[in-house]
Amino acid sequence: MRVAVLGAGIAGIACARAAQDAGHEVAVLDRGKVPGGRMASRRFAGRYVDLGASYLTVSDPAFERVLAGTVHAWTDRFHVWEDGELHGPKAGPMRWAGDGGMRAIVTALTHGLEVRQQVHVNRVTQGSVDGEAFDAVVLAMPDPQALAILDPSLTQERATISGRTWDPVLVLAARWDARLWEVDGVFVHDDPVLEWVADDGSRRGDGAAVLTAHSTPAFASTRLAEPAEAADEMVAALTRLGIREPAEVLRVQRWTYAKPVGTRSELFFLSSKGIGFCGDGWGRPRIEGAWLSGRAIGQALSS
Repeated sequence: MRVAVLGAGIAGIACARAAQDAGHEVAVLDRGKVPGGRMASRRFAGRYVDLGASYLTVSDPAFERVLAGTVHAWTDRFHVWEDGELHGPKAGPMRWAGDGGMRAIVTALTHGLEVRQQVHVNRVTQGSVDGEAFDAVVLAMPDPQALAILDPSLTQERATISGRTWDPVLVLAARWDARLWEVDGVFVHDDPVLEWVADDGSRRGDGAAVLTAHSTPAFASTRLAEPAEAADEMVAALTRLGIREPAEVLRVQRWTYAKPVGTRSELFFLSSKGIGFCGDGWGRPRIEGAWLSGRAIGQALSS
């Protein structure tokens, strides 16, 4: 078959790899400049900062094998900010980080695949993507983005992904002149602005005085139009956690559809018309879950 995979995040690349390994002709179409999706990294002053997913966890042996040579163990201990105090560190599962940033993990998996970047898809119909013929089309993206390009005639497919909400998130990246903290990451439980702070220097292993701070969905939802204007409020929230103002705000990244609300037990959906969906909106909403979802639908194309 000739297969189109829309989206070059880890789910889309896992799907493309599995389908190509099964002998199909596969093209990955992605609107971004580079692969990675929400596993995004951006270069500032010669080093990459993770502006999307902060880390991943690993439980599936096949996923562990795929990651070999692209990740390193980061930490199994995070702090918690609650009731105006810092608690911890508390032990948990090992969190893994990308050797060259989280995006580099996805980039490594694209080797040997046809990946077309900066392709803006307008319409998916049965058997075609913007008029280009394909036997199957897999949409590896958040449900609202898939709905925007699915032809109205695909009623079953549209009904399958309608009605689910996705939380937005803003991610602030900032640098300091010196490291002023001794934490790898902090889960923030009772602040209206922030819910997670990660030490990017610890995560990368170079000791850079850089933090990334992830907002609450409620805070992000009213500031999506002008994310840069949220920087002052996010910096002020960091000061409430005892971290003084940074020397420089590097960026405020907007993720309109950062994470799905709720879970689905199914790993993917594939209709009789050859239209499929996969990603972190299926199975467990984590990076490993997205990879498992993509691999599963890629294998199902041959069944």
